[in-house]
Order: sequence, then structure tokens, then C-alpha cells
Amino acid sequence: MKTIMKRFFADESGATAIEYGLIAALIAVAIIAGAKAVGTNLNTQFGNIATKVAAP
Repeated sequence: MKTIMKRFFADESGATAIEYGLIAALIAVAIIAGAKAVGTNLNTQFGNIATKVAAP
């Protein structure tokens, strides 16, 4: 039983999977934040263009 517990606590394969999951989640958050910023800036630019086109 002691050997099984030692092997269980020494096994780090699950920790690696969790680390990769956290990295993937961080990358996803960064992509979402970047896309939102680009979308906001793009919306502003199209608003400016529409205003200039509509002006006589």
C-alpha cells in the first residue's frame, strides 16, 4: 500500500495536462480580448467613414 501511495504522489502526468489546459485557456482569453479591441476600433472607423460619406 505504501508503494502505491508513493507512486501516486510522484506521478506528474496529470499536472502536465492541467498546465496545458491552463495555457490554452489563457491563450483563448487573450484572443477574445484582442478580437474585442479590434472589433471596437473597427466599428469606430466604420462610423467615421459613414459620417463622412453622409456629409454633403
